[in-house]
Amino acid sequence: MQRKAHVAIVTGAGRNIGEAIARQLADDGLAVAVVDRDGDRAQRVSADICVAHGDRAMAIQADVTVSADVERMVAQTVGRFGAVDVLVNNVGVVDRTNILELPESEWDRIIDISLKSVYLCTRCVAQTMVDAGRGGRIVNIASTSAHQARTDATAYPAAKAAVLHLTECLAAQLAPYGIRVNAVTPNRVATTVEAGEVPRNWTVRNLIGRQITPGDVAQAVAFLASDHADAITGVELLVDGGALRVLPPRD
Repeated sequence: MQRKAHVAIVTGAGRNIGEAIARQLADDGLAVAVVDRDGDRAQRVSADICVAHGDRAMAIQADVTVSADVERMVAQTVGRFGAVDVLVNNVGVVDRTNILELPESEWDRIIDISLKSVYLCTRCVAQTMVDAGRGGRIVNIASTSAHQARTDATAYPAAKAAVLHLTECLAAQLAPYGIRVNAVTPNRVATTVEAGEVPRNWTVRNLIGRQITPGDVAQAVAFLASDHADAITGVELLVDGGALRVLPPRD
């Protein structure tokens, strides 16, 4: 049922990990819908891809926590490229607050962006894939925060843990339609921050001795979206440099 992928949607693709994924998929020959809540960011990345690869990208401004925006996103992609073969649920945002200080509004915001968006985008794209009858590939971006207790974040670790289990459920539910669903789990990715954002002054503690880059994550996503991974579904691919295997330092 599955065939070589030709069209991808990448959410949160206006910068950092999402941008790297969109560029990598375009390098691999896919047409890419570059989706971001910031339309200028999406347009910049799309324009760069088109310069490099011809008319192989389109920018879509959308809030993927809103059903109507998600439906429009998918309709525009199908209208332009004819199908959706790959969905990358990349968008996410972290809180830096413990439970005693986390307001309900911030909890809702983090859960909506990091978890609800996966539900909304997958529901809409999967239905499009099922209707087309030719299978598909869905890759969710998780985080090692899903595996570790954090004193400085509450909603984000909960959301990413839910994304991992949702990935398994979706893989089982969508397997009869030839749709593979997997997750990529990075750790402390070297990303840029903008005015008003909290700088990420992280210490690298992993087995490879360097920080993970957006390109590392993009390569893993490209693999799971490719024909080379046709026997792989319902799995979590760690792209953490072995961070989860590093034990706490002993006294």
